[in-house]
Amino acid sequence: MNNSNHAHPIPIPIEELAQCVQATLQGSADVLISGLSHLEGASCGDLSFVLKPKFHEAAKHSQAAAFLTAQPISDDPRPQLICPNPMLAIVTLAEKYFLPPPPQRGIHPTAVTGHDVRIGPNVSIGPLVTIGDRAEIGSGATIYAGVHIGENTVIGDDCTLYPHVSLLANCILGHRVILHSGTVIGSDGFGYAQHEGRHHKIPQLGNVLIENDVEVGANVTVDRATFGSTVIKQGTKIDNQVQIAHNVVIGEHCIIVAQVGIAGSTRLGHHVMIGGQAGLVDHLTIGDEVRIASGAGVTNHIESKQTVGGRPAVAHNTWRKAQVLQYQLPEMRNELRALRKEVDDLKQRLHKPSLPPSST
Repeated sequence: MNNSNHAHPIPIPIEELAQCVQATLQGSADVLISGLSHLEGASCGDLSFVLKPKFHEAAKHSQAAAFLTAQPISDDPRPQLICPNPMLAIVTLAEKYFLPPPPQRGIHPTAVTGHDVRIGPNVSIGPLVTIGDRAEIGSGATIYAGVHIGENTVIGDDCTLYPHVSLLANCILGHRVILHSGTVIGSDGFGYAQHEGRHHKIPQLGNVLIENDVEVGANVTVDRATFGSTVIKQGTKIDNQVQIAHNVVIGEHCIIVAQVGIAGSTRLGHHVMIGGQAGLVDHLTIGDEVRIASGAGVTNHIESKQTVGGRPAVAHNTWRKAQVLQYQLPEMRNELRALRKEVDDLKQRLHKPSLPPSST
């Protein structure tokens, strides 16, 4: 966060911020706060946050006017807001006081709407937006420039679609969904039937259903189902450049980090976490609360509450041991060669013909 981009026009008494997040104020209540920042980038007037005691020393060298912290910072006279979860508190304050104003409400004159389109009140629809026939847009939605909304789509209340999002025909968004720039929802699934050496496209007749409070990063692709729906359930957060194939079902409150690929018809339970660049093959079942390490290649079903890593993915403890061992392989190879030489020498000595006893 940078106070030059998120500065409040009127400085806010720190006591008001403390009340907002139910924090205990330690120090002067006369300080005014005009922005939020991290420790290194903070300047006079900024409130910064200290997540762990190991950052207390860095805080003492920061230019911040005050701190949000879970534990008091000793020997620092500046005001401190003491609360159990500083990160959550900083999110609350940012949303209430420091976000830039929303775009102007209304429909830009260059926006193009089809027939029988239904648009709720208090929306903002930017320049060069195209809206297909029979689309429905809920109240409070914000649609930025260049977004394409296909026919028969449904967008719930308070959704935000950033520039150049494509929401293709028949797809459905719940309430408070956020789609970042360049994301495509409802592209065709990758399905072909092979016959006589040629690939024949399988028509993709389904759609995509995204439930409430889902956020999808930039340049993500979510393919429509062959039949039925590709589903992303409520509360899930997806990072940039993720590929979600046809008929995938992602459970509630999952976290999927950048450049993950999930192949067709795989199903994720709730609260699954997948690290960056992991790949999941098709038709898998991933249980609830599973954790998949970055770069993992998942080729088998995973039961709930398991942690896996590696290619192919195995239990995390097994993978970590293998990671340690692989760097010992050159040394182990040399030891093996030395042992083989010793064994060969012993064999030669054992099989060497003995001399006959001398006669006297």
